[in-house]
Amino acid sequence: MQGNNHDDIRRHNLSVILRLVHRNGPTSRAQLTRLTGLNRSTIAALVGELAQLGLAGERDPDSTNQVGRPSPIVHVAAAVVALAVNPEIDAVTIGIVGLDGTVHRRIRYPTEHTPSPTEAVNIAAAVIDGMRGELEARFRVVGIGVAVPGLVRAHDGLVRLAPHLGWVDEPLTDMLEQATGFPVVAANDASLGALAERYFGAGKGITDLIYLNGGASGIGGGMIVGGLPVGGVAGYAGEFGHTRVSGSSRVDSAGITGTLEAEVSREELLAVLGLSGSGADADELERALLATESAEVQAEVHRQLDFLAVALGGAINILNPQLVVLGGFLGALFNADPERLRAAVGTWSLPSSFGSVRISAAELGSNLLMIGAAELAFEGILADPNGFGVSD
Repeated sequence: MQGNNHDDIRRHNLSVILRLVHRNGPTSRAQLTRLTGLNRSTIAALVGELAQLGLAGERDPDSTNQVGRPSPIVHVAAAVVALAVNPEIDAVTIGIVGLDGTVHRRIRYPTEHTPSPTEAVNIAAAVIDGMRGELEARFRVVGIGVAVPGLVRAHDGLVRLAPHLGWVDEPLTDMLEQATGFPVVAANDASLGALAERYFGAGKGITDLIYLNGGASGIGGGMIVGGLPVGGVAGYAGEFGHTRVSGSSRVDSAGITGTLEAEVSREELLAVLGLSGSGADADELERALLATESAEVQAEVHRQLDFLAVALGGAINILNPQLVVLGGFLGALFNADPERLRAAVGTWSLPSSFGSVRISAAELGSNLLMIGAAELAFEGILADPNGFGVSD
């Protein structure tokens, strides 16, 4: 625990404690002592300060047969929430997510056409306005996180390019901040999905993982390497959807031929299932894939899995991850025939790398991007809990 002076050290230690309890769930004071190396009295003082700030609390431990005085359990304040927004080509989804990871509400607002930035902001602002009574009565809102299916500039949240949405250089965060009055931060949806799965889903305890997300706007990805997210110099890293996997003339949203996004498509799965235009989410798509016995559907599933395997094999050879997580419709595709994908990836991977990697569907389901976007909004108070006093 380092800092330039006593205040810096205290601020840093508050951040460490809050992050641990936020990401690990309710944790005893004794465990926090072991995890941080701080003494018991310091832990008690830090937890007390977080409680005064309205960010944490304590409860008695469950009954055990342990000898000695039981250690109080520290938990984050469930009433502290972030708002999450995810614009897509066919809907805008808005959620309320607690600091404890609970998704209190998720509202998917379907659109008849791909929303413009102004339309997406207006929809999100209207839904949030409709929830203001509940928000003011039950919660303390830290801000809004936006999961964007495109390239988002890291330092100011400018949407440089969201090709499926048709957005170029759009100041989405500024627009949404003006419309709602809440601070807003934005990032690529798949990168946020990677963080959500790393901390709260299939990637718990994993330091090196690849996450690929498939949505209505195509395929993106995120990477955790050595325990840290990889964003690249401007935050655009992880665009696995534009990886070339075939010699076909199919074109993706960026105009590149033969890519993963060109060959592996949610719309083609919905079409072969007879669900085009249904607005089915990933969970509904998965149920439909698992229920069908159609040879045509199986052939399309196998075709897409084989191209997905090419992209995953290359990524595994380059990054040597412990885990590959597939979210959105890619998770549904994987669960339709997991053994086929594993076998196909094995043919495109070096044995040394493939032998140590596990492939999994995302565990957070349809809440994944809500949790990821909320994590983006929570980052400010996780980094500096003093910035969120009880008077906020």
